[in-house]
Amino acid sequence: MATMNISLPGQMRDWVETRIGTGLYSNNSDYVRDLIRRDQMLAQRREALQLAISEGLESGDAGELDMSAIKKRARQAAGLNQA
Repeated sequence: MATMNISLPGQMRDWVETRIGTGLYSNNSDYVRDLIRRDQMLAQRREALQLAISEGLESGDAGELDMSAIKKRARQAAGLNQA
């Protein structure tokens, strides 16, 4: 595993030590690795959301919104068929 040294202001260092003190992390490296993993997952989610937004915008006009048809399909999907 590669080594990377970072410098933190005292307040941030205290925060890291507090987080380690909770027992969730065994050391500062575990904490930083968890932060990086979470940041990677967030970036992937943002990318997927942006892709979906772009695809939606590029798909064109959705046309008229028929709420009664939407509600009917939702009831059918939920097994709440009503006559």
